[in-house]
Amino acid sequence: MTDKKTVETRPDTIGAGSPASQEVSWWAVHQFISAVVEQVKNTTLPWAGTPAWRDLDDADPRKLLSVAIAGEHHVLRVEIGQEQRAQAAEDIWGGADWSEAARTFTRRHEIDEIRRAS
Repeated sequence: MTDKKTVETRPDTIGAGSPASQEVSWWAVHQFISAVVEQVKNTTLPWAGTPAWRDLDDADPRKLLSVAIAGEHHVLRVEIGQEQRAQAAEDIWGGADWSEAARTFTRRHEIDEIRRAS
């Protein structure tokens, strides 16, 4: 588990809400999942959603663990997206030549229109 406590921004009596920060850390999730998988190291864990996974009894902890492992992939995608958005914001703030980017986009659009017309 992680050392940091998440502070909820919602009262306990209201729906799902959101945490104070939505920044995710794949590494923290990976460490947690790896520790859990290590506890069942000589056990077959089918990919979530596969026929072998569907055949597991719903009470089998391997079924839930397989879903958790698949969820780790989602966390990685979210983290990468956050990093890309942060980099894009830095690029914009850094004063990239957006006029040239717009001209390039317009030229490409015009070329596509010419190709469609012919």
